[in-house]
Amino acid sequence: MIRTPLLLSLAIASAVPACIFAQTSDPQSPQERIAQMLNESPGAWTPAQLANMERLRDAALTDPYALTELRHLTDNIGPRLAGSPQAQHAVEWVADEMRALGATVTIEKTTVPRWVRGQETAELTSWPGMTPKTTQKIVLTALGGSVATPRDGVNAPVLVVDSFADLKALSKDAVKGKILLFNEHFDKGLAAQGRGDAAYGEAVLYRGAAPSVAASMGAIATLVRSVGGADYRLPHTGMTYYSPGLPKIPSAAVTAEDADLLKNLASQGEVQMHLTLTPETLTPVETANVIADWTGTEHPEQVVIVSGHLDSWDLATGAIDDGAGIVVSMQAIHLLQKLGIHPKRTVRFVAWMDEEQGSFGAQTYAKDYAGELKNHVGAIESDLGAGHPTGIYFQGGDTLDDWLKPLSRVLAPIGAPLLERSPETGEDINSVTEKGVPGFAPIQDSRYYFNYHHTPADTFDKVNPRELGENAAVMLVTAYALADAETPAPR
Repeated sequence: MIRTPLLLSLAIASAVPACIFAQTSDPQSPQERIAQMLNESPGAWTPAQLANMERLRDAALTDPYALTELRHLTDNIGPRLAGSPQAQHAVEWVADEMRALGATVTIEKTTVPRWVRGQETAELTSWPGMTPKTTQKIVLTALGGSVATPRDGVNAPVLVVDSFADLKALSKDAVKGKILLFNEHFDKGLAAQGRGDAAYGEAVLYRGAAPSVAASMGAIATLVRSVGGADYRLPHTGMTYYSPGLPKIPSAAVTAEDADLLKNLASQGEVQMHLTLTPETLTPVETANVIADWTGTEHPEQVVIVSGHLDSWDLATGAIDDGAGIVVSMQAIHLLQKLGIHPKRTVRFVAWMDEEQGSFGAQTYAKDYAGELKNHVGAIESDLGAGHPTGIYFQGGDTLDDWLKPLSRVLAPIGAPLLERSPETGEDINSVTEKGVPGFAPIQDSRYYFNYHHTPADTFDKVNPRELGENAAVMLVTAYALADAETPAPR
């Protein structure tokens, strides 16, 4: 859609008789749109508060705090799988950083699973047309929560299906004793249109359900095509699940290239694989969410959450998933402190623990603060990387879109004017938004996010400093608006 520049719209409006505009009842007719532009209401904020939003927006674009914090979190602390020593170190470091800003810090204890990856190898030992006495390496990684193969691995034929429907057409005898590969493709075309989250949502069903579906058919192990858009032989991990009453079988993700290889070879005849996975599920451990309050001046009991999840998968250092969300949330407190801005309500930073393996930290928060959620006026989460933001996702009352319109104007100069209603705004804040708390998230460019998400390539260099600043600006403007508005956001 091509948007008509404002000056051209005004020129057209002045040349066209008013009676023509009057013939339409469209609430967004050109005349009414122009009138809105010329008579913009400040909404729930004063001109001084809108000026504060602009100050915070501009400061987020130039202040290096978020980038500096992200580099330390990723390069110095490293991968942060919940329950690991690195995750606990990250809790202590973030808490110290928040104390240094003058925030009131609470360490909220929570218990999380402890899963350790172990060895993961696979090779083809027999296939049609093979060179005698050779093997072919298959690049894969265990899925989170997977059980192990025997220590010496398993040898079995590989059966490839493209969908659950294809599997349903087979008999149990055709599947029994085999390694079953689900070859569901990640929709790169959909991702290229900026709908990477939708493409991921379609394909990730296979990762979650594969071991239970495969076990129900008698398979001894299962593989899934990696859920992502990378073309560099990168395996993509993530959580999988076992249904009660079914055998637990080893589960792994293979690279897209190796999934194609297996499909081609299996179409020619029997393919034998030797698969070794040695993950362990240990005793759950105690760790924590980090909570840091920038206390409100008039209504300190009323809370606005800014948040990301502190844990990451163990294959890389978790820069885009979700180090970026953590540091832009930290920067919200940093810039309020640096600019001496104290909103009416409390801005609460939360570093959630264990989003990747079940959101146990979020469940703990919802339980611990159940009696206070009526005073939570908004919750923001950033968990879709650090790509350029184009606006704000929101969920809440019927009039929330109108309430937010002044923020659209504040964020327009950085290319983030969109306001889009969404059924959910974050995995961790779901625990409070489902109780009626309005939810918010940056609308982020997801075209490339799933090339790196949950892979060994999720590292600091994937973050564009300018775009990280833009995300911090969206987070901070939204948080300040919620915290200082004359009237709370509509529920």
